[in-house]
Parts: sequence; C-alpha cells; structure tokens
Amino acid sequence: MSRTHAIRGRTDHVVVVGAGLAGLSAALHLAGRGRAVTVVERHPWPGGRAGRLDVDGYRIDTGPTVLTMPDVIDAVFAAVGETRSGRLDLQPVEPAYHASFADGSHIDVHSDQQQMTAAVEEFAGHEQAAGYRRLRDWLTRLYRIEFDGFIAANFDSPLSLLTPQLARLAAIGGFRKWDTMVKRYITDPRLRRVFTFQSLYAGVAPQDALAAYAVIAYMDTIAGVYFPRGGMRALPDALAAAASDAGVQFCYGSTATGLERAGQRITGVNTDQGQRIDCDAVVLTTELPQTYALLGRTPRRLRALRPSPSAVVVHVGCRRVSPATGHHTILFGAAWQQTFTDIVRDGRLMSDPSLLVTRPTASDPGLAPAGRDLLYLLAPAPNLATGKVDWARDGATYADSIVEAVRERLLPDVRDDAEVLEVVTPEDWKRQGMVAGTPFALAHTFGQTGPFRPANTVRGIENAVLAGSSTVPGVGVPTALISGRLAADRITGIVGSSIRHLDLKARSA
Repeated sequence: MSRTHAIRGRTDHVVVVGAGLAGLSAALHLAGRGRAVTVVERHPWPGGRAGRLDVDGYRIDTGPTVLTMPDVIDAVFAAVGETRSGRLDLQPVEPAYHASFADGSHIDVHSDQQQMTAAVEEFAGHEQAAGYRRLRDWLTRLYRIEFDGFIAANFDSPLSLLTPQLARLAAIGGFRKWDTMVKRYITDPRLRRVFTFQSLYAGVAPQDALAAYAVIAYMDTIAGVYFPRGGMRALPDALAAAASDAGVQFCYGSTATGLERAGQRITGVNTDQGQRIDCDAVVLTTELPQTYALLGRTPRRLRALRPSPSAVVVHVGCRRVSPATGHHTILFGAAWQQTFTDIVRDGRLMSDPSLLVTRPTASDPGLAPAGRDLLYLLAPAPNLATGKVDWARDGATYADSIVEAVRERLLPDVRDDAEVLEVVTPEDWKRQGMVAGTPFALAHTFGQTGPFRPANTVRGIENAVLAGSSTVPGVGVPTALISGRLAADRITGIVGSSIRHLDLKARSA
C-alpha cells in the first residue's frame, strides 16, 4: 500500500543535513537505492539528539536512554545489505523497568508474557493479571494495525487516512483516550501508570492522549527494551560506519548555512567551512526553525505548533551501588495526576516528582571508571513556552533536590561521594536549538499527528524533504529511524517491501 508521491527530476546526489538518527537512516536507505549521498553534520560525531559527553572517565549519553524495536534498526542496516549483529552488540534489558510507587510497593516490568503475568498476579492479584493479558492482546492488535498503515507510512493529504486500517483502528478504540482504554483492562491505579506513563514521551497527559499512542506502551512493555554495549552512542556510530562503507560521504564539523535554489529546486548546500555541495535533492533534519530559515520561508502554522513538555537531566557519578538496582527505574510520586497539571497546564515544577533513573553501568560497567556507577536522572519539566521557572537561578538547586529524592527513594548508598557531572535544563536544550527548550519536539496532539503533523515535503520546493522528530511519524528512536526511511521514500519512491512489522505471535503468546 503506497501513499507516497516521489519527487520529480534527477535525484542522483542527495545531501542530508544532520547526522542524527533520522539523517543516518535516510542516508543508508538512499545509498542502498543507488544514490550518492553526502551528510553535513555540525558536530564532530554522529548522533544528533542521541548526544554524548565524556567527563573524567564517564561515557555519558545525553539523549535518549530507552531503546526499543530492534527490528526497525535491522531494517536500516539491511538497506545496504548489512546486519545489526555485524555492527552493534545489542542486549535485552531485563526487566525492562523496575517501577516503584510512593506507597512502598514495586513491580518489575517484563516483556515476556508469562513472567509479567506472574509479576502482576503477585503484585495485584489474579483479576489484574487476567486484565494484563487482555491489555497485552489489545496493545498487540493496536500495533499491528498502526505500524504499516500509519507509523511507517507517508501521507500526501488527510484523505490518505481514509483506509480500511482507519476503520479497524477506530473499532478497537484507537480514537478514545489512552487512560480510558487501559482502565478497561486494569483497574489498579499503580499498574495503569506502568502502561500510560509513556504519554509523557508524546507530550500529552494519558487522560488526554489518543489511545492510538498506547502503541508506545507496546514498544516498551511487549517488544522489549534494549541497550547497546558502549552506550547509546554506539547506535549512531554503527549506522555511520555502515553508511561510510556503503559510500556515504560525511562532512563533520560543518554547519549548513544556506541553500542555493534554481526556481523550485535546491541545487546546492553551503556550509560555514566555505563548501558548496551540489545536490539533486536535500534531506533536512534540523529543528523546524532552522529548517525554515534555510528554506527562506516561515509557514504561518509554525508559530501555533504546540511543543511537548521538557525535562531536567542530571548526570551523576557515584560509588558502585547495589547490584539489585536495575538499568531503568521509574519512581512514581504520590501525586501522579498532578504531575501533568503542574508541567503541562501550569508551567511549574512537579509538586511531587516522578523520576526516571537510568543506570547504564548495570548493563555496561565500562561506561564508568572502575568501581563507579553512572546515573542518568530525568525529571519531566515545563517547556520554555509555558514554563515559569528561572533556570539560571533555580536549576542547580532543583538538580540537587532530584539527587536527594533518588537517595531517599531508591539509592540510600549514593552519599557524599556522588558527583554531579552535568545538569541539563530546558535553557540548555534551547541553546542546542530545540524549540521551546524541549528535547521531545512537538506534542502528539490530534492536530499534530499523521497528516496533521508538519509534513516531510515542502510546498513550493520540489526536491527538499524533511526528517526527524518534528515531522512524521514523531518522537523517539524507532520513529526517528522510520522518519529517515520515509524521507528516502519521498526521493526514490518506495523500493521493495520497505519496513514491515515482524510476525509477533510468538512474542505475544
């Protein structure tokens, strides 16, 4: 099923601006389809939002820490005849999460159905375990309907939505509210959080988010969570190495400063290194304001787009903690519902913080000096469009309070030897060029979903295509990789079977 109109004219040489995950994916798919590709990247390394920082022997991932859907990664390597196993050592994280609640209860979240059923039964009883199995079936059906028909598809207009998949999605409740649908299967409020907290990634409270976005919970809790040896940076490094071997040329340390045009076509990309790179087409993965500045146009709608909430991230080095502490822990505060009111509506700090604690050294001790651990502490926060926080004044104090909350609620042995290696606030995300100071790009409201999200084509310019978090399909590692493939499809047309979901019956059994 194709809804992609390929651009007209020659597409022999394509310049990709940005070596983030979307740009790398686009480059690999284009190279695999016989195009000459040049990637222009402002940093000395690939990764984009999947950034990196080395401090005193700690190898820090500054961007996403949760990796799901390895079959999407497989498809990107396969575009040039490579395999993931030949480039990347990707290990499952088990359990996917440890969820801890304010009442002192806790549960390990497993992707395996039998393990998770047993965990839910012990945690909340037989009825909730039966509800979990029904929820799992619903999430799997949701994913199967959405992946090929919506997530991994280009749309040329809202009319492209009018397909049999749309009717099936509506029939299983995809246009109801996320929290409402989960509540049909699970009534324990603690368990519901495990299957709805992912709405923070989508930038919308679970009681307001479309149930269609519960597919993110499928990715986390059923498809499984993974981690690459060497840290998250190992993924863009592996993709870039495969691209180089496939003939892609990389210009690191070069910022695109302008696009040359002849009529309605881009003919070249200029950089701050004095380069002019000729091209037959261009893929832009920059943030939307930079993208439209390069294109020399500002769509009226850009000013009205709604950004997602932001986050404060505190990177901490400490003495090796208890081995019982897993890779990912979610610390839910008592006032979970209030969290969304605080950060989304009122633009203020959480009154009762819920935190994501990632300990990458649980999976790869080599990311920290011997005998030390590396912690990544993430606190959802208001973005700069709605926020009322003076980060220059309050950022350091808030970071200290996050560390203290983790000490009290999870890691009492993180004491005076803990060192804060880096604090990232919404102001820091803004300095990196991110709209409204949020790394989560545009919120996934109905009006910013599918064909209503900023398109990956540009009206009036025939051979410019967009990719990345602010265009289709949206925010996240798998979606960024898919975005790059969708951009390639716009340039070449769909080639072969493209990305198809795996038969997941065995995974769901």
